[in-house]
Amino acid sequence: MQDMELAIRERAYHLWVADGCPDGSADQHWLVAQREVLATSLGDIGRVTVGDALPSVSGKKTRASKGKTASKAKRERKVA
Repeated sequence: MQDMELAIRERAYHLWVADGCPDGSADQHWLVAQREVLATSLGDIGRVTVGDALPSVSGKKTRASKGKTASKAKRERKVA
C-alpha cells in the first residue's frame, strides 16, 4: 500500500512540475495521479491474453479467426 501511495505522490509531483508548479492545485494533481496509477495497476491485473486455440464448451479446441471479430465470423457462417 505504501508503494501505491509513493507512486501516486511521484506522479502528482511530475504533473505539478509539468503544469508550471502552480500554488493551490495539489488536490487536482493528486486526484489525476491517483486515477492514472490505479488505472495502470488495475489494467495490469485484468489483462488477459488469448492464444490461437480457444477451448470450447465441449472440450474440443476451436481456432480463432485471425483478423475477424466473432460477430463478423458468425455473419460469414450464416451467409455460407
